[in-house]
Amino acid sequence: MRKHIRYGVTAAALAGVMLAASACGGTTRGDGDGSGSGSGGSEAEADPNAEIPEGLKISFLPKQLNNPYFTVADSGGKEAVEELGGEFKEVGPSEANASSQVSYINTLSQQGSDVIVTAANDPNAVCGALNQARQAGSVVVTFDSDASPDCRDLFISQASAKGIATAQVEMVAEQIGGEGEIAFLSATPNATNQNAWLKLMEEELKKDEYSGIEVVDTVYGNDDDQKSFNEMQGLLQTHPDLAGVVSPTTVGLAAAARYLGSSDYKGEVALTGLGTPNQMREYVKNGTVEEFALWKPSDLGYLAAYAGASHSAGRITGEEGQTFEAGRLGEYEIGADGEIVLGPPTVFNEDNIDDFDF
Repeated sequence: MRKHIRYGVTAAALAGVMLAASACGGTTRGDGDGSGSGSGGSEAEADPNAEIPEGLKISFLPKQLNNPYFTVADSGGKEAVEELGGEFKEVGPSEANASSQVSYINTLSQQGSDVIVTAANDPNAVCGALNQARQAGSVVVTFDSDASPDCRDLFISQASAKGIATAQVEMVAEQIGGEGEIAFLSATPNATNQNAWLKLMEEELKKDEYSGIEVVDTVYGNDDDQKSFNEMQGLLQTHPDLAGVVSPTTVGLAAAARYLGSSDYKGEVALTGLGTPNQMREYVKNGTVEEFALWKPSDLGYLAAYAGASHSAGRITGEEGQTFEAGRLGEYEIGADGEIVLGPPTVFNEDNIDDFDF
């Protein structure tokens, strides 16, 4: 297999967006002190040749169950866990509230999960429970949406935050001809990834080339289909001169497209953001959406499982510069603050959307 090394984003790329605390390595269950203090990984000694034992309990805790994006992402995790001969489990809340994941983290720790893979609804609300789990011996891997770096061991990022933000700004700018009012339809107000992208998009829009574009509103659909639908409706009613909407959430983008496609604004207001091809195919083909972007969610979950298993086995400790094999995805390198980047996003449009099925 040809190996591709992906580098984690630098701390500078996320300055002012993510907390600058250093991530640490936990310990495998039963190996001793997992203090959760953020210093364990730097003290441990990695053994790249360590065997990943069969039977590892690897548990996935998404932002919420029955979210199509996380259903696909977690399926990739299940694929990897099965390849590793481990035990896969998926649990989670029905709503993406700030503290809704805490009880599930506690239960997974009590049940002896070797690895907990989670997408945090709030970067701080889950920290106490995550550090308790680490003290009990669980390796904590965040993916998609990070927790504070001092309460997890690794973070699997979809792509660089700047790359995701830049791609969305470029798409909306092109679609509205470089000028006009735009708005953001995000997920939850406390979502780490959403807030990072929003901040970086606003910074990107300060460039001279985007001087004709004005951000007039930011609303939150809480990753709920109906609320996102209603928020899109509200944006168009509140801002009659709106030229475009960017929704950096798969639930929000699909719901916004459903409203836009059945309204008089279809063809008049541009809509782009992050979505899955299967959710967005009909809206691309009927002209509601010109193009949007995303990574492959199943690969994100797959990489998270391999990273967690490698950490649990001692192949890596979370230090910057360490590398590990991630099955069919090849070799990856750990970047600053324990971050591992999956790869650049893909732009989907009428020309290529039928080439993808997820």
